[in-house]
Amino acid sequence: MEYLVATAVGTLTAVGIYMILRGRTFPVVLGTALLSYAVNVLLFSMGRLVIDRPPILLLELEHYTDPLPQALVLTAIVISFGMTALVVVLALRAYLESGSDHVDGEAAEGGNRE
Repeated sequence: MEYLVATAVGTLTAVGIYMILRGRTFPVVLGTALLSYAVNVLLFSMGRLVIDRPPILLLELEHYTDPLPQALVLTAIVISFGMTALVVVLALRAYLESGSDHVDGEAAEGGNRE
């Protein structure tokens, strides 16, 4: 189970970084979203991957799940949703102002499209 989660985190991180390095704004926004998903899965996996355990510590329970990573992931989801909305609005505004969706504001030379 841990190998699968580690592979998922590595894949999401690699694809997110690749998308961030693209020349247009939409892949950059998708790349930041994928990186935030990778961080969320990493935070969630830090709380030990257990199944059918309550996140509440009671005296009669021997095993429980750590609730702190779950709270961190929930907070990170809300923050990343707000930041993604802000970046989308800024990218749309930059496109309307410059007429191009390249991250540097200039179209690619020679008709080369990414």
